[in-house]
Amino acid sequence: MSYQQHFSMGSGSRPARRNFEFGRTCVVRPQGKHQATIVWLHGLGDNGSSCSQLLENLPLPNIKWICPTAPTRPVALLGGFPCTAWFDVGEISEESPDDWEGLDASAAHIANLLSTEPADVKIAIGGFSMGAATALYSATCAAFGRYGNGNAYPINLRAVVGLSGWLPGSRSLRTKVEGSHEAARRAASLPIFICHGTSDDVVPYNYGEKSAQCLNTAGFRNLTFKSYEG
Repeated sequence: MSYQQHFSMGSGSRPARRNFEFGRTCVVRPQGKHQATIVWLHGLGDNGSSCSQLLENLPLPNIKWICPTAPTRPVALLGGFPCTAWFDVGEISEESPDDWEGLDASAAHIANLLSTEPADVKIAIGGFSMGAATALYSATCAAFGRYGNGNAYPINLRAVVGLSGWLPGSRSLRTKVEGSHEAARRAASLPIFICHGTSDDVVPYNYGEKSAQCLNTAGFRNLTFKSYEG
């Protein structure tokens, strides 16, 4: 059964909004002074618990890590097999249609997790693979000041990290940023770090490289791209 068939019909002919049930969120508390909070997003089929177990061993005592779990949904890439996924994807390709509703729902869930952090704490989003794609999508929402559905983006995002991912919505990004002075200003000031392994056989290296180039061309000037052998 395809993902799109999980729409239920509302009044009239318009499909009702999908209901996304996010899984368990794990939190790694800072061991030192709480200076930053990072939401870290897992890859396709993973969960927040496995991420938190890795992050709690990093020598970063002043960071609080929030590790949510994506909804379990049928994924077209897997032939409709249900697993944890931040959005639906048919293929990891620049030509693949974007699941805007799924992306917006995940970006809103992430922003909501960060919305109650203390005002003096810097907030950031990072992720791996599909989690990186969702983090980079959140970066574009922060620049536009709104989600793809037009709702206001509510938080002051201070940094974004993407490991072995790609950029959803890359085809229209530059036009959207150039159409707004505020979006261009926010894009230019948001620090983004992207890295990718040169031999990645799941998300090809050139997708990460092209994503960084696309963001930079669209006006995200404070961007670092780093490649790793293997």
